[in-house]
Amino acid sequence: MTYKAILFDLDGTLLDTIEDIGDAVNRILEQNGFPAHNMDTYRRFVGDGARNLIIRVLPEDKRIDTIIRPCLDAFLEDYGRNWNVKTAPYDGIPELLDTLTARRLKMAVLSNKPHEYTIKCMEGFLPDWRFDVVFGQRDDVPRKPDPAGALEIAKQLNIPPSEFLYLGDTEIDLKTSIAAGMFPVGALWGFRSAEELRGSGAKVLIEKPLDVMNLLE
Repeated sequence: MTYKAILFDLDGTLLDTIEDIGDAVNRILEQNGFPAHNMDTYRRFVGDGARNLIIRVLPEDKRIDTIIRPCLDAFLEDYGRNWNVKTAPYDGIPELLDTLTARRLKMAVLSNKPHEYTIKCMEGFLPDWRFDVVFGQRDDVPRKPDPAGALEIAKQLNIPPSEFLYLGDTEIDLKTSIAAGMFPVGALWGFRSAEELRGSGAKVLIEKPLDVMNLLE
């Protein structure tokens, strides 16, 4: 199969964001008298949008809207000031993006991170590469694993979904890819295990970013 475009997840795929996210959430938890979590735990909490992240980190008996909403607002405010303290592209991502650019493949990003922060991260950490479409979570579009965002990207680029390679690091990404009719590839350097990715429908698992090129020959 000849692929004409690649659709990337952001957190856990292009960028290692886990510590900045976890640090911001932990500060909010501690300010409100709730227990903090270690960074490995955040690998399981992220990927399904900011509100769900806050719900998961709160004690079970505190998961009510009058607590969730102010904690979410405080997290977004804190993360908005501290999104670039420890975050960085994964090793090999710049080289992959250089190679894809030289091959003239279309590149796009679809994230469940709020759209404003998705754009911030792309502009802050990956400004040297052209991405044809970048979408974070938007109020009027269902978040992943609903395929609406992925299909919107395919429509904008005028490329059939079957000609997209989709690279992500979580079950949510792979379910999105399959629902959209794209080729699902699991990134082993991200936030989840090989077992989860394989069980979620990944056709291929890759250990380092440049391994993507083996699928494009």
